Amino acid sequence: MSPVLAGVLQLLALILALGLAYRPLGDYMAKVYSSEKHLRIEKWIYKGIGANPNAEMRWPAYLRGVLAFSAVGVLFLYLLQRLQGSLPGSLGFKSIDPDQAFNTAASFVANTNWQSYYGEQAMGHVVQTGGLAVQNFVSAAVGIAVAVALVRGFARSRTGELGNFWADLVRGTVRILIPIAVIGALVLVACGAIQNFAGIHGVGQFMGGSQEWNGGAVASQEVIKELGTNGGGYFNANSAHPFENPNGFSNLFEVFLILVIPFALTRTFGRMVGSVKQGYAILATMATIWIGFTALMMWTEFHHGAPAFDIAGGAMEGKETRFGIGGSAIFSVATTLTSTGAVNSFHSSNTGFGGGLNLLGMQLGEIAPGGTGSGLYGMLIMAIIAVFIAGLMVGRTPEYLGKKIGTREIKLAACYILITPALVLGFTAVSMALPTPKDSMLNSGAHGFSEILYAFTSGANNNGSAFAGLSADTNWFNTTIGLAMLLGRFLPMVFVLALAGSLAEQKPVPETAGTLRTEKPLFTGLLVGTIMIITGLTYFPALALGPLAEGLAS
Repeated sequence: MSPVLAGVLQLLALILALGLAYRPLGDYMAKVYSSEKHLRIEKWIYKGIGANPNAEMRWPAYLRGVLAFSAVGVLFLYLLQRLQGSLPGSLGFKSIDPDQAFNTAASFVANTNWQSYYGEQAMGHVVQTGGLAVQNFVSAAVGIAVAVALVRGFARSRTGELGNFWADLVRGTVRILIPIAVIGALVLVACGAIQNFAGIHGVGQFMGGSQEWNGGAVASQEVIKELGTNGGGYFNANSAHPFENPNGFSNLFEVFLILVIPFALTRTFGRMVGSVKQGYAILATMATIWIGFTALMMWTEFHHGAPAFDIAGGAMEGKETRFGIGGSAIFSVATTLTSTGAVNSFHSSNTGFGGGLNLLGMQLGEIAPGGTGSGLYGMLIMAIIAVFIAGLMVGRTPEYLGKKIGTREIKLAACYILITPALVLGFTAVSMALPTPKDSMLNSGAHGFSEILYAFTSGANNNGSAFAGLSADTNWFNTTIGLAMLLGRFLPMVFVLALAGSLAEQKPVPETAGTLRTEKPLFTGLLVGTIMIITGLTYFPALALGPLAEGLAS
């Protein structure tokens, strides 16, 4: 079987699996967030944290819950790392330096999981399992909660109430993430991923030197790393490591975990607003971009542009032979079009255009299908912008799902789409202007610029993958990327929740003959065009200096 055909068959199998899971999982999540009943274990949690799950919240109270919970998470994870040297089960590793501890705490709480350290050489079992794995669950649950709050803003009227953050957080963790993670961890263990609390042990001589490996609760952390679109690896090689991702089946299963909740949330959205067709329109937009990017990535990585490519059957540099170009291309697009950031290949070794596709996938806002929750609310913001543009073309007040899109709503949506590019381009420009940050670049020229642009794109968009080549464990990059991750995660949530509150207060607008049909293919095309144009106008100059210049020169 040719490598190209193998890649296409993997893609078709993945689409089939996602299609089978779409309806039952989407409907189940809609029931979870619409139910008025609380499980016994959930009642114990509410009692322990002193929360009343039945108290409805307006958007400022909902936002305070998000920020307070996340702030406590950053502080706890920071202290856990700073005290690691004194904790049992730390495998003899020292405490983490302050700048790196801040960066890592911000990273995992912000659902970014950017790592400027070697996992198997820095973090013991306590930090990995009691700190990082816990944040993998709850940071994902926070993202889903914010998305559900926005959906309620569309579904409700004449009220500013968006539900209860604590109830949404607990339900997302207990009823959705943990059950799927348990099943997924068993699948990964069956595939060969390790799951233990073993210490450091030698494995004999290797090329004249000794080799040592850590044990760890890898399978359980790997599954939530992908399911929650987190991305932080137990080992430095991330999902290219055989202990995390043993074979071709586990590779495809991990891609499935990355995509299944973000895609299924469109069904949840359709159910909660009372029109599954609206959910299908959002799904079609996400799927169009995802399949298009995957096809382009396969093409550019399989393209025979040099004798070495001809011999290897494509751009095999930096890729695992266990997965090949097809499995690597599918994985890299899935991880950069979501906020996952896990990698099973070396993104810096992609062709110039392949690396550019990874960059562009994050710069779209990671909305195809995006992160757990963040992909849905990002796409709905873009839908509002698309409706506004359509309204301008016909001279009509724009409406979406029976809600008028007025001045307040457009200002909030505009702030949402501007904040992340401002962080990415601002921090990149400062880093290139100062003399010291450039010393961290492994390469010069266009590729070196791409390393820094990729780092801040990954951080501000809460992706977490690295272009590699950049020595990011410095005071400058630990601090600035840490700030980019926190601001890139929580400032957009402010605008999302404020928009949800504004929409929930509105009186529904009756549909007329002039209402734009947002469940039709025409709107899907408009939405795809809006996304690509906005991103292109924003990032094209930076992309032209980096991956486009490199691709045209090769």
